Amino acid sequence: MPFNTVAEKITDMRAQGMKFGTERTRALLDKLGSPDGSLKIVHVSGTNAKGSVCEYLTQILLAAGARTGTYTTPEVFSFYDQFRVCGRQDKALADECLALADEAAEKMEDKPTAYERQTAAAFLMFAKAGCEYAVTECCMGGTLDTTNAVRKKVMAAVTSVSLEHTAFLGDTLQEIAAHKAGIISDCPAVVSRCVPQEVRDVFFARGAVLSLDAEDIAEGEEGTRFTCGGVRYFTHMQGCMQPYNAAVAITAAQMLGIDGASIKAGVARAFAPGRLQICAVGERRYILDGAHNPESFLPLARLLATRYEGRSRTIIYGCLRDKDADSSLAALSGCADRAIAVSPPGYRAMEREKILKACRAAFGNACAADGVSAALDGADGEVVAVCGSFTLLKEAEEWIEKKLSKR
Repeated sequence: MPFNTVAEKITDMRAQGMKFGTERTRALLDKLGSPDGSLKIVHVSGTNAKGSVCEYLTQILLAAGARTGTYTTPEVFSFYDQFRVCGRQDKALADECLALADEAAEKMEDKPTAYERQTAAAFLMFAKAGCEYAVTECCMGGTLDTTNAVRKKVMAAVTSVSLEHTAFLGDTLQEIAAHKAGIISDCPAVVSRCVPQEVRDVFFARGAVLSLDAEDIAEGEEGTRFTCGGVRYFTHMQGCMQPYNAAVAITAAQMLGIDGASIKAGVARAFAPGRLQICAVGERRYILDGAHNPESFLPLARLLATRYEGRSRTIIYGCLRDKDADSSLAALSGCADRAIAVSPPGYRAMEREKILKACRAAFGNACAADGVSAALDGADGEVVAVCGSFTLLKEAEEWIEKKLSKR
């Protein structure tokens, strides 16, 4: 099948699935000249909040004057969201590096997967761009995640641990924590206070320290103010967990020797699309949230139940077939008046009828729509939340932008 770009080829290859292990990625990186060896790598694992912590760390390092690359998955609005240099996409450089990685991969006997090719391309891109740091997000787990093939880590951070991907990572918190802890190798490490007490020793045994605490938290429409280590901070990022996410990044930055003014400025500059992103169209509020497991829905539930209490609220929900729709929607039960079920795009989508069944169980008042745009067209309520998968958000954002352009 012909493709216009390597990015299209790699996106199509995802349907072939994932393979665990770091050997293919390491071999591919070496074929590309071991670009990771020229970078100071900050590696982030965890069940939730990895993208937020990566964004805080990126902005802190940029505020300190360090040229920084950022590799996060999955994309939210564009394939190129995953590869950023100094906080911005560089499509031309990304395409060049993706092509080089793909060409090298095709010459290997054990062919690397889509994720392994784009991971190698990301580090090649950062090296070519002259980056000093590479802030890197694990996709799944840690020990056997392809990003763990890299060398020269200067910091590891673990954001949270809860049950996820149990078919691959194990069905206990201890097993999952062991995978997350696998990113800690010959480098300092910090573990979030959000990690359950019963598995913290898994990380402490590898030398990790507990993050600073977030205190005196005050949430508002513009963002959140909080105290961490005796310093008052502000973040534009929405949600009750963001001060704790920021605290992980603050602790890591202090351990890296970043000055306090840069840390404070970086936290204030941080913004990660698709994480409780609030868009106003007239008097209506749209919330775009990539929450996709039960624990990650708690900030959305709290936001709906507190800030928007007394307003009519509609949930537009879709998820991938390996997700726990019943438990995720149960977290939102009582926080909305109505749900609209949609099936996300892509080969991993859960069938719409199954999603609708889960929506009815949680809300009673539920219906289905043919896609996000149709759901938004039919949504009533003063607050509309699109959630359940990052794959829903691009269409939602495009729909909102069209609405705004007509005003």
